[in-house]
Amino acid sequence: MKNKISKKRIFDILQIGNREDIPSRAFDIVIAVAIVLNIFALVMSTFEELSAYHEVFNVIEAITICIFCIEYSLRIWTAEYLYPDLDRPKAVMKFIVSFDGIIDLMTILPFFFLYGFAAFRMLRVVRIFHLFRLNATYDSFNVITTVLSEKKNQILSSVFIILVLIMGASLCMYSVEHDAQPEAFRNAFSGIWWSVATIFTVGYGDIYPVTLLGRIMAVVITFLGVGAVAIPTGIISAGFVEQYTQMQEPQRNKNAEHNTISVTIDENSTFRNRSVSEIESEDGIDVSVLIRDGAILLATDALIVRQGDILVYQTSR
Repeated sequence: MKNKISKKRIFDILQIGNREDIPSRAFDIVIAVAIVLNIFALVMSTFEELSAYHEVFNVIEAITICIFCIEYSLRIWTAEYLYPDLDRPKAVMKFIVSFDGIIDLMTILPFFFLYGFAAFRMLRVVRIFHLFRLNATYDSFNVITTVLSEKKNQILSSVFIILVLIMGASLCMYSVEHDAQPEAFRNAFSGIWWSVATIFTVGYGDIYPVTLLGRIMAVVITFLGVGAVAIPTGIISAGFVEQYTQMQEPQRNKNAEHNTISVTIDENSTFRNRSVSEIESEDGIDVSVLIRDGAILLATDALIVRQGDILVYQTSR
């Protein structure tokens, strides 16, 4: 029983964003400093002028990787508390294949295979994504993930339109320009490179049409590209507006036909350690926002209500 309690305590310390727990807060600071130092050493080691300090950078990298290895091992060890509805093997596997688990693993692997394969050296860049862990609990990151999740169908549709435009533009340009400059437009892939550079940038100037028909097509494709790229941008922007409007909804609807209730979650609360979707479906209430340590969190379906949180929800009069 003692081992179980200590294991649960370690899990609580590992959780990011628990400001009321001093050990957990200290652990967050250690991880944040380790992430920043690791990326700092990675960036500085690329400067030839600082070659004399490469050993220092290697030591910093080794120390921070040890911290990451310990954290990764502890998160696997306590995975059943992260997914209490699953047995231990399934909980461990779910963590390993989760976004956090993959980022943690990809952060560690390049250090051990750095001098073996070029592919593993490229994985050093993945360490930058470790910074998301610093902000994954609160509003700013939750807004991004929520928007991408809720608008994924529209975004995928717009991406499909862009891909069709790129493929059509590349084949058309190849057909028109291949005879005039076969060295530039050797195959359809050359056309794809030109269409991507033209649609998403102003072009690099390495490949460009020389025929009259090719230039006319380039103008048309450029205008179509501006419109196509604007579609996902508009979808994502509208999603941000919707999310922030939802966050402000409790203040705007104070006089509406419903009661807005604010409850502080204690150890005896029936809402404690339950997800927002579970609370809404089983208790028949509409959760508006969750306030944790003074920060306003979006009421996403997967968000777990913890002790000490302030739950703001609405019920019919």
